[in-house]
Amino acid sequence: SSWPAQLSPSLAALSLQSSTPEALRVVNLLQERNLLPPGPIPAPTPCLPQDLQKINCNPEVFRSTLTSIPQTQSLLNKAKLPLGLLLHPFKDLSQLPVVTSSTIVRCRSCRTYINPFVSFLDQRRWKCNLCYRVNDVPEEFMYNPVSRSYGEPHKRPEVQNATIEFIAPSEYMLRPPQPAVYLFVLDVSHNAVETGYLNMVCQSLLDNINALPGDSRTKIGFITFDSTIHFYNLQEGLSQPQMLIVSDIEDIFLPTPDSLLVNLSECKELVQDLLKSLPNLFEKTMETQSALGPALQAAFKLLSPTGGRMSVFQTQLPNLGVGALKSREDPNQRASAKDIQHLSPATDFYKKLALDCSGQQVAVDLFLLSAQYCDLASLGCISRYSAGSVYYYPSYHHAHNPAQVERFQKDLKRYLTRKIGFEAVMRIRCTKGLSIHTFHGNFFVRSTDLLSLPNVNPDAGFAVQMSIEENLLDMQVVSFQAALLYTSSKGERRIRVHTMCLPVVNSLSDIFAGADVQAITGLLASMAVDRSVSASLSDARDAMTNAAIDSLASYRQSVLTIQQPGLLAPACLRLFPLYILALLKQKAFRTGTSTRLDDRVFAMCQLKYQPLAYLMLMIHPALYRVDDLTDEGALNINERTIPQPRVQQLSVEKLSREGAFLMDAGMVIYLWVGRNCNPNFLTQVLGVPNYTAVPQNLYLLPELDTAESQRTRAFIGWLRDQRPFFPTLHVIRDESQLKANFMQNMIEDRTESALSYYEFLLHLQQQISK
Repeated sequence: SSWPAQLSPSLAALSLQSSTPEALRVVNLLQERNLLPPGPIPAPTPCLPQDLQKINCNPEVFRSTLTSIPQTQSLLNKAKLPLGLLLHPFKDLSQLPVVTSSTIVRCRSCRTYINPFVSFLDQRRWKCNLCYRVNDVPEEFMYNPVSRSYGEPHKRPEVQNATIEFIAPSEYMLRPPQPAVYLFVLDVSHNAVETGYLNMVCQSLLDNINALPGDSRTKIGFITFDSTIHFYNLQEGLSQPQMLIVSDIEDIFLPTPDSLLVNLSECKELVQDLLKSLPNLFEKTMETQSALGPALQAAFKLLSPTGGRMSVFQTQLPNLGVGALKSREDPNQRASAKDIQHLSPATDFYKKLALDCSGQQVAVDLFLLSAQYCDLASLGCISRYSAGSVYYYPSYHHAHNPAQVERFQKDLKRYLTRKIGFEAVMRIRCTKGLSIHTFHGNFFVRSTDLLSLPNVNPDAGFAVQMSIEENLLDMQVVSFQAALLYTSSKGERRIRVHTMCLPVVNSLSDIFAGADVQAITGLLASMAVDRSVSASLSDARDAMTNAAIDSLASYRQSVLTIQQPGLLAPACLRLFPLYILALLKQKAFRTGTSTRLDDRVFAMCQLKYQPLAYLMLMIHPALYRVDDLTDEGALNINERTIPQPRVQQLSVEKLSREGAFLMDAGMVIYLWVGRNCNPNFLTQVLGVPNYTAVPQNLYLLPELDTAESQRTRAFIGWLRDQRPFFPTLHVIRDESQLKANFMQNMIEDRTESALSYYEFLLHLQQQISK
């Protein structure tokens, strides 16, 4: 059974040209106006023999910007396309094979885990697909627990599945696996109490306390802060929680180190009492100051011995003690400045603390709920380098912003109950000759290729840039392997391994044929965020535009055999200029449009952190006409009929006053209702007699017992179910304040400060024909 060893002849016969004419079909972008496919865009399938294709890693978990890897770096340079990987390593999976074994089979030389793309020379020896070392098959591996038969090592689950999880033996632990430890750090200043967020956090914790991931060892603790730091003694045997105040914020200490983090199952009643009383404790407060830095230092001291997760809720600019910040935003400069200032942190306090946290296996998640500038560029470092996440709810208010409240509540529930991995590390290995040089995401790079992830969560994405160090001349395929070692909330050490195999090619046309336009866009977005911070925003904008110019120029000069006029692209890259224009108009990179600094920085955080599937909607939203939904072509999921309207181009000419249009922009969904909208839609879906009766701040659709209402709600529900966060819905009419946001996403149209799609294409063509 040495099938991968005999790849060469079958691969040689697979001339890519014959099997993928569609990817290289020539498209003149200046003539073809309707480029968007009617539905979601699938990842390209690598050009591999059928048996390898079947078992390759799912592209939602692991994909490459190029599904055909160039033989040499000079060939890659010539193509002018970026080479990199996009990863969603801890994604919730419906089917995950789990293997318990006392010996985990790995290459003796490079430590690669055995996987479907190794080759068996015979029953007793296998050859590593990354370093080509020949290894012995251990005796135990000869027995197959699935088929209960002996002597078929190639049928083991490890060699049949490109994604697999191992339950690790003791040698994978530096110390006994840590328990699940959760510490909540809550802003209770006057500003915080005013927003009403505290009620929501406490209520959500009360509702979900039994669903927190963990076991009998789970620990929990609380710290609140304003100008002083308040600890809560929750020791078993107390009749009620005891509040301890530390007012010396210059020299923070823990008042009773042993009773501030308590065993959740033993002290559940005290914890519940505290959650019920916390919101009332501070309701009359006049404290306006915020000592966030000292509160974080206290929290770090408390979590250091065990490691764990710190959840920080902050509603204003911290202004007291270490880490205090001053406002750096001039509201009048939001639109006019050529180059945006203050994208980098004002102090290194938060980064340094994050690195200390990372060293002690503590991750910090930041929830920012604020109407004013909070300096997310500085505060965000606490999460970025500790592998945490940032949640942002601008203008959060319990009474004035019900849509934001609903989103916060849904996000919190997911956050408290989703899977979590503690004290994790991730390593990405690749076939000899390839190397990884830059990582994107939230983590600390501990050694050249080891990412430290004190916590890993199922919603985090990563990207890496690669180069070709040595020519891959005699190789038909190369492989990439990501291994994530973590402690489950139940205290097991586990290793999740993903392996992907891609063909090696030696012609530019094959490289272009295998280009994955969405993965390329996602990687470029991460690179552009780094460029904005290290150089300048205008540098980053130029670099993105040049990426489109250079790759299309290379295609024109080196791949096209017949020169013809127009802006020509291969079909697989036909959306590339559109996506680049979308990035230039995205909140992170746009100029000439008033953009709050925190909003811009948050958009940049999202671009570096979100898995590709969610990222693409934030870059290029999906627009659907929904006043005429039918069951034609609908999906049937769990007895529900989900309409599938076709995706429209993001241009005002696609809107009609007679219709209603739904725009899915990832974190937010807009329902735009035309002034002369079909009366049937108004009554059957919105439950109003006419256009003027559509309420101004509608964010919930009424549950009407009509086919139209059910179809519309099923479609919106289906869109929401596809992502782990909760997008708010805003129903918009012409007078709505949010109409401007909706219109800004019409990226094919011209604005005062930005080109239309057609003008952008003309600009690209001009640069290419220079």
